[in-house]
Amino acid sequence: MISIPSANEYNPFYETYVSKIDKDDVLEFLRLQSQELPALMRSLPEGKSDHRYAAGKWSIAELLNHITDTERVFSYRAFAISRGEKQELPGMDQDDYANAANTGSRSFESLINEFEAVRLATLALLESFDEVQLSQVGKASGFPVTTKGLAGIIAGHAAHHIQILKDRYL
Repeated sequence: MISIPSANEYNPFYETYVSKIDKDDVLEFLRLQSQELPALMRSLPEGKSDHRYAAGKWSIAELLNHITDTERVFSYRAFAISRGEKQELPGMDQDDYANAANTGSRSFESLINEFEAVRLATLALLESFDEVQLSQVGKASGFPVTTKGLAGIIAGHAAHHIQILKDRYL
């Protein structure tokens, strides 16, 4: 079990995400998402993955890729900090990552499969942490963060975008 992180365990910017966790156990929340998001994506009609709710916004496929990319980055941060990394970890520019992803050249199913694989790896990593590793503090994007804080951010970030998907795309 990983309890919801306290507000002092992550950058206040991420409170919008962490506040979306509606379970006491972040791991349980992540496991539920690992079923919910792929099922939602696979339920979309053929061709819907290219849909954008407004000009200049990501397509559904790009949104899914963003969730996966971000989870990979935050999982790496959790891994590094849990192992005692002392160097500050760099930020990421989500738009640069999205532009470089070449999502349009991939099948939607491959993007769903990639999310599933990354989520399984994230769960395996987070499940391996003990209380000492979860409480490790590092620095990422200029702010202190705990490994447990990163677990909450991963879960909340996906929840945030699942809600946007439901509210604006579908």
